[in-house]
Amino acid sequence: MCSSAGPHPSPYPGPRPFSAAESGRFAGRAAESAAVAESWQRNRLTLLRGAAGVGKTSLLRAGVAARIEPERFTVLEIGGVSRGPAFPAAALPEHNPFSFALLTSWDPLEAPARLVGLTIGDFLRRRERPDRHGRTRPILIAIDQAEGVFGRSRPAGEFRQELAAALHDRPGVHLLLSLRDSGDDLRAAGGLLGDMPVQEVRLGPLGRDAALDAVRTPALGWGVSFEPGAAERLVDDLRTGGSVEPVLLQVACGALWAALPDGARSVPAEQVQPYDTDRALTAFCAEMLAITAAEHDRSHGQLVTLLRSALGGAVTGAGVPESVLRALEERHLLRSRSGAGAPAYQLQSPRLAEPVAQLDPRNPAESWEDPAERLRAAREALAEGDWDFAQRNAEAALNQRHRRPDARLQAEADSFLGDIAYERGRFKEAAGHYRSAADLFETLQDTQAVGHLLVALGRMLLAQGELSKAVKELRAAAARMPSDVTVQTELGQALWQAGQPQAALAVLGGVLNISGNAPEALRTRGEILADLGDAESALRDLDRVHQIRPATRAARALALATLSRIDAAGRELDDVVADAADSGPVLLRAARVHELSGDPDAATRLASRAVEATHPRLSPDQHDQALRLLSER
Repeated sequence: MCSSAGPHPSPYPGPRPFSAAESGRFAGRAAESAAVAESWQRNRLTLLRGAAGVGKTSLLRAGVAARIEPERFTVLEIGGVSRGPAFPAAALPEHNPFSFALLTSWDPLEAPARLVGLTIGDFLRRRERPDRHGRTRPILIAIDQAEGVFGRSRPAGEFRQELAAALHDRPGVHLLLSLRDSGDDLRAAGGLLGDMPVQEVRLGPLGRDAALDAVRTPALGWGVSFEPGAAERLVDDLRTGGSVEPVLLQVACGALWAALPDGARSVPAEQVQPYDTDRALTAFCAEMLAITAAEHDRSHGQLVTLLRSALGGAVTGAGVPESVLRALEERHLLRSRSGAGAPAYQLQSPRLAEPVAQLDPRNPAESWEDPAERLRAAREALAEGDWDFAQRNAEAALNQRHRRPDARLQAEADSFLGDIAYERGRFKEAAGHYRSAADLFETLQDTQAVGHLLVALGRMLLAQGELSKAVKELRAAAARMPSDVTVQTELGQALWQAGQPQAALAVLGGVLNISGNAPEALRTRGEILADLGDAESALRDLDRVHQIRPATRAARALALATLSRIDAAGRELDDVVADAADSGPVLLRAARVHELSGDPDAATRLASRAVEATHPRLSPDQHDQALRLLSER
């Protein structure tokens, strides 16, 4: 192959998936695209399953979506559950990270504050639309790379419950889950709808004819054809067991395209040589190893040895963390093999055997120093709960200053490190990162990003009891973003906690004039009104909030008790205190309910606990209420 630039930008995406915009170049999967589209439209739950690198994401984005009948269905964007671009975690109220990531992927242009308080069911209800006969059109939703939601963490479990409730309550919703082959994940996915039928569609490697189509079609779009025998030579060189792995085909095609001379309009058969394909695959393996080694602080030689041990069969990675093996699977070098006992891995394809054998363990590829990729890896790791990995790679992204500085990426890395520190309870460290990120975004004149970071700083100051400083930061954010409901709601909450409930109600009223259904503003105003004794107004707000937290349930119980609906208040209060045993507002409201119920001893005990509670503490007004209640005993 010639070593000159190709005739056009490459029509082959290489190891990354095809996007929706590239659907015209996506070929070889017509039958599979039609099968998945039909199943998605006909069934409540469809599982698209297949090994890593087989092309599930490409199929969804570039193959299936184009086959849906838009006049019959409401189709949302292909969703995901990993954390997206930078938005400071401390700027948002308590939320499920999986649910929030999914909603933002379904509606990436919506303000986060309008999504963070919504349940999946609420979101889907708002997307319901009538067809031409006035009937509600079915809603098609999909979650790509859904393996993460079947973990054992509490957020993952709560997300599954929320998703199952949405599917149960909205029978017109059809869910498509894209999953790697895994028995446990598939059983868990099948249980989302109880006994309702589940349709599975399995995606395997490409057959020969499909692979030929996948080679020829993208090039034809650029006016380049394969001469007789050229595409066949490439495909047959990559075939193992009668099939071709899509990711390896794309890598080889990309390398072939890059070697075409300028102005070429055809690919002759003699230009397709097996040694060139081996060289392209070896370079691909070396690049993926460099990325993995940098991410996981491993040596190139260790990873080469690991891959070579897979030449003779499956490996369990003794001495290598499971996270490294998963990363090599993500990068299409290994494939997990189902079975009992410890997870076992084998080469992604036998076709990689010769390229892996050609790797030099003493001569790694150029060190991977792409800060954007390091930050992306850090975000994915944080979604999986790997704090140390996430921090190490975010710090690497921030500190790679020998390249031309990218102020936006550095700001995003600083904000992300602030998130990690915040979620670990290191508020001073988080504030330093957020402040640094705000300064960088200020130089970029990104007013919205600066405003959100000021909100994050304000929320942290609130958590530490620095009420006047918190109000100052939030007023600065509100001045920058007067129409942003997130910022204005946070300012209202700060004013409330700072002992200015009437000012808080005025700000929150302005928010609800802009966005009458903003759940966090409704929740906050309802809680304030309940504390102030305006029970009827409080219930009007709180009854419109669907995702109920312990503090909100306690406020609703207080409003009911204020209206002498004691039995209803007791039912609302059931289990709330146990769920929030160190929440000052919850304990105080429970104390006031017991006082109104005629149980002064319980009221005194709960008020005493409320004064000592720290997660969160009582506001000054609430603290005075607790002391008055205690002084009356």
